Amino acid sequence: MGDSYKASLVMYLAGNQFMVMDDLIKDFQKRNPDIKSVYVETIPPGQILKSQILRQGRINKQKTAKNPDLYASVNLNHLRTLASRGLMKEYMIYTHNKLEIMVAKGNPKHIKGVEDLARDDVVLSLPNPITEGIAKFYVMPMLKQNGLYQKLTADFSCKHCWAVPKKTWFTARHHRETPYRIEHGKADAGIVWATEVVYAQSEGRPVEGVALPPKDNMADKVAYAIGDLTTGRNPANAKRFLEYLSTDAAQAIYEKHGFIRATPKELELKAL
Repeated sequence: MGDSYKASLVMYLAGNQFMVMDDLIKDFQKRNPDIKSVYVETIPPGQILKSQILRQGRINKQKTAKNPDLYASVNLNHLRTLASRGLMKEYMIYTHNKLEIMVAKGNPKHIKGVEDLARDDVVLSLPNPITEGIAKFYVMPMLKQNGLYQKLTADFSCKHCWAVPKKTWFTARHHRETPYRIEHGKADAGIVWATEVVYAQSEGRPVEGVALPPKDNMADKVAYAIGDLTTGRNPANAKRFLEYLSTDAAQAIYEKHGFIRATPKELELKAL
């Protein structure tokens, strides 16, 4: 963990892009060989903001630096909070994602859309609304707009628990739990990021995705925002990484993992 204090570039990023990092950082360092070490955290961005930047953070009982060079979130208000404290001045949108229904390979329950999730014979695995931004900001609003929220959640907030007994399970940390529950017969379906279906399939897991229409997939609302901190130790390297994110090479890597490219206008830095 000491690398967060010593690395040539330190980034705290929204957790659901963990699967991109190996390809992305290797390509970045190949193009910037003088940057020998990069420290990356990919955990829930609200947790990063509250527990690792605004106060001293720890992972595995070891302290982490409060001043990463770059911070990214799917919630722009997180970056605005940093700006209000003089810790960030500008940002850009660098990629997008969308919701999808994950089901077992072959789709044995013949799920076609969110309305099928309300069927009595379908057991769900959903990200919890307490610590998972995907649930709080996207899944729950989508269920509400479809009139399914009450039936599927009973308006209950918890994690690693049954929100609706034997019907809807809320995960603890989400990313690998839903495919695990599906492949072990503990769930029939789950709402995930489309990128998680791509990742699970790349690991050979027996799942597939059911695409959702624009009114349900939230693609027009899911934007990943990143900015450099004014207190970061490596401001020049942070700028280089922001420039790299706007290249076709970086955008292609995100696209390879199921993300949606940002537009050239979005990739321009803007004042917070």
